[in-house]
Amino acid sequence: MCTAISYKAKDFYFGRTLDYESSYGEEVVITPRHYQFSYAHMGECTTHYAMIGMAHVAEEYPLYYEAVNEKGLGMAGLNFVGNACYGEYEENAKNVATYEFIPWVLGACESVEQVRDYLIGLNLIGETFAGKYPASSLHWLIADEKQSITVEMVEEGLRIYDNPVGVLTNNPPFDKQMFLLNNYMQLSPKQPENHLAPGVLGTYSRGMGALGLPGDLSSTSRFVRAAFTKLNAISGETEESQVGQYFHIMETISQQKGCCEVRDGEYEYTIYTSCCNASQGIFYYTTYENRQITAVRMRPDMLERDQLIRYPMQHQEKIAYEN
Repeated sequence: MCTAISYKAKDFYFGRTLDYESSYGEEVVITPRHYQFSYAHMGECTTHYAMIGMAHVAEEYPLYYEAVNEKGLGMAGLNFVGNACYGEYEENAKNVATYEFIPWVLGACESVEQVRDYLIGLNLIGETFAGKYPASSLHWLIADEKQSITVEMVEEGLRIYDNPVGVLTNNPPFDKQMFLLNNYMQLSPKQPENHLAPGVLGTYSRGMGALGLPGDLSSTSRFVRAAFTKLNAISGETEESQVGQYFHIMETISQQKGCCEVRDGEYEYTIYTSCCNASQGIFYYTTYENRQITAVRMRPDMLERDQLIRYPMQHQEKIAYEN
């Protein structure tokens, strides 16, 4: 499964892990302002905000997993199997297929507040791309430097939640994830106070304020662990410090091959981790095989083009030998 996080330091950062048992040939993809989106039911769009993110490109169409636009708005889709419930086509509704939801939002909106209005009348439909790519069961984290929301399409209809922690994992639905966070309000980076037997008991190790922090790979545990780490993480003032701290936060919820078996001999693992400086349009990532941070810039000279700009992921491990 996956985890997405928004993180405000000196700049605003947005990214996620992709946890799955196989890769689909993801690439870092820049979509310039004049690339033509042909939406399933919302017409043609030839002028929109540029965006950068991770996508599988099918028939020259970017199927984004997550992306950030030139205005600093980020959006990521995460597996929501068993709870996502998409609608059928409806007259007089904004009928948007799930595979085009990210560019439809990021192409038009500058902020979360604008997204809230833009989603009025939305009907997410589970239409397949090109008739051969099945609709994924997803929910979405959308964030800017001021706030985050979670968007879900469930049996009861469209749900938009304020997301005050700026974290999203998979199941259960977001309102239940947030409620379960109440069970961990005692967690602290400080050492605990002895209320049980004053003068008798004492701490025997550093870090005991985090006793009870779940360490398993379930989505609920990853939500708690990511929230605790993000809300207490401290970074320096430089870009390197802030990007490095973001990846350290994400290390707390990464998955190693062999620890989560999904079928005989197949294991879910963290295929890549992304971190986009949404303030500057720089997309950073690491892969399971290559832990060196790779960066792709969305440069100003790229924005007015009309064709996708694609960068294959760097998977080969890079080791710096000093002698």
